Amino acid sequence: MKLVAPFVFLAVAAGVAEATNAHAGLSRLSSRHSLHAHERSTPAPPPSSVAPQSSALPPPPPPSSSAAPQSSAAPAAPAQKLATSNPSLEKVTGGVINVASTCGDTGATDYITATSGPNGGIDWLNCGVTGNGWTPQQVTVDDLIVVDLADALQDPNSPFQACQQYLSLFQQYGGQYGVPPILLASISMQESSCESWAVGGGGEQGLMQLTSDKCQDAPGGNCQDPDYNIMTGAKFFADTLASNNYNVLQTIGNYNGWPWGMTYDSATAAAYSDCCRCQNNLDYIHQTVNGWLQNIDPYTNNPLLGKYFNLDKCGNTD
Repeated sequence: MKLVAPFVFLAVAAGVAEATNAHAGLSRLSSRHSLHAHERSTPAPPPSSVAPQSSALPPPPPPSSSAAPQSSAAPAAPAQKLATSNPSLEKVTGGVINVASTCGDTGATDYITATSGPNGGIDWLNCGVTGNGWTPQQVTVDDLIVVDLADALQDPNSPFQACQQYLSLFQQYGGQYGVPPILLASISMQESSCESWAVGGGGEQGLMQLTSDKCQDAPGGNCQDPDYNIMTGAKFFADTLASNNYNVLQTIGNYNGWPWGMTYDSATAAAYSDCCRCQNNLDYIHQTVNGWLQNIDPYTNNPLLGKYFNLDKCGNTD
């Protein structure tokens, strides 16, 4: 991973993907996160007992590719990679993602635009969505360009200010499980606004919005305990990443309910149903890797990050 100095339940439209117990655990980063209706879990005082409901993540289909990978980006600045067993994260000074591609040029830019950034352009990140189906390119955590969370928090305007008191936990478990701390904080921001007492609509608990099956070993039954909550969320993300052959784009997409082979039509099938927000947010991966991971809130940035804005038609309520 290259670092740059100063990252509910799953609602999927019919015919998109069937959830399985193999990926039950965290509440999904769901399609409720539209640009103009950025709803989060409802905060509530910490309860004396926890009884959240379970939800499931779609299984990762086996990756396949018929084309030989070709290099498609200019080499990034020399970087220290993140050793997944080492909690110490080295900082470098910029660059853009540099990976093999079976989907043309990455479209990466060393500045943020509405549809591009250092981790690739939206069309590349969404490879296949407007064609035969989403084929996430093989990108690992080590390949990502991210801002160090501690550096991000030096900025008083950082969207992660609400996560300040949990910095050491994000660093500890990010290092332990090989997940960038800012990616864990991004999950927390989108799920709970970094509020440890948040309770989701399905009973999901705490900073990382854990579902009931991940709360069974919580200390004293308190699944909102920040240490336990972040540790469990980080481990779950890392386990899912491993099951996806360490493809971080696929794993991030899964968290918004994107199955391998998703098309524009399947992603937006629920647009005119009784559950408009059951759509997949087609701007989601771009907003995550070129927004949150760059210390930018994609929902308030000027310009707004995205191309499709397919959730805008949903308004503030379904």
